[in-house]
Amino acid sequence: MNKKYTKEHEWVEVVNDIATVGITNHAQESLGDIVFVELPEIGKSVKSGNEISVIESVKAASDIYSPIDGEIIEINNDLTKDASVINQDAENEGWIFKLKISDSSQINSLMSLEEYNDFLKNE
Repeated sequence: MNKKYTKEHEWVEVVNDIATVGITNHAQESLGDIVFVELPEIGKSVKSGNEISVIESVKAASDIYSPIDGEIIEINNDLTKDASVINQDAENEGWIFKLKISDSSQINSLMSLEEYNDFLKNE
């Protein structure tokens, strides 16, 4: 499945009922050099729109929100050692967390890449 995107600049890649979530390349470029990521807690139930993580860069701190309802099942521990992975590969190796999806219909409300690019032009 192709990635989906949020207005908060997160990407979501769904395989079966598991969603991998990270920030977009646009977001990491806006933040600059990322120095720290506060990862969510495994086993935590989250709702769409809930703040679940924080990314800190040399410029600013930015909240990360859950794009859909689910339960955190995995976190990218590599980011605790080297948060700059997000700068190097935001939409692949720089993923932040994975969640087991509670309501797959919510995926339909997320943007396609084309819709996200249009959103960026108007932002």
